[in-house]
Amino acid sequence: MPRRRKTLRAMPISRRIGRFRWDLRALGLLALFALVVAGWSWVRAHPEHNPWAPLDLRHPIGMATAGKLAALRDDPGECRAVLDRSEVGYAALDPAGEGECARPDRATLEDYPLAPDTPPVTCAVAAGLEVWRANSVEPAARALFGSDVARIEHLGAFSCRRMYGDADAPWSEHATGNAIDIAGFVLEDGTRISVLGDWAGEDAKARFLRAVREGACDVFATVLSPDYNAAHADHFHLDQGGSWTGACQ
Repeated sequence: MPRRRKTLRAMPISRRIGRFRWDLRALGLLALFALVVAGWSWVRAHPEHNPWAPLDLRHPIGMATAGKLAALRDDPGECRAVLDRSEVGYAALDPAGEGECARPDRATLEDYPLAPDTPPVTCAVAAGLEVWRANSVEPAARALFGSDVARIEHLGAFSCRRMYGDADAPWSEHATGNAIDIAGFVLEDGTRISVLGDWAGEDAKARFLRAVREGACDVFATVLSPDYNAAHADHFHLDQGGSWTGACQ
């Protein structure tokens, strides 16, 4: 008796669709895994964007820089470790003051072009000044004037007072040395740029001041400029107090 040939029945269309969906899911998971691996490799190669990488002030400003700097405000020991790791010269000073103006965290930067002197500030302010100089002030001076920065002029850091000189106002960040007021810049070629005299306008000096103001907003909790009010017509107020969502004006 001749044998019957078996015929293969086509797979039901519902099963084919189901298998196709699983194939797509598998491909999607593989693609997602590849993206995660590639993204993690990229983050590891760019520590300025990696929130778990130790902060080094020599790195460019990245997505994680602001958060890392903010974390230093309440941890002077870690902040000093960051300065050491970043090879930033500084001197840690003994505590001073009392009450609302107690300053348990005091440091002075070495080889930093502040003038007329280098005032004690909190370590977090010192770290911010270093990042600001390297990533904003010096690049803007070279780009707009082709010159390096000789001096960054300031109006002081510590002042045991309340905000606005009002006896009922909150205590100023200056009361603990957690702020500094920057009045101007002198370049190596002799060019002087003053917040009071050069903020208005569209020339190179005005563009420089706006560039460094914006750069300061990347590293300080609060930045106040002449755009804020008349009391800041002659300086930039930079501080590391409060939350990272402070003013940038």
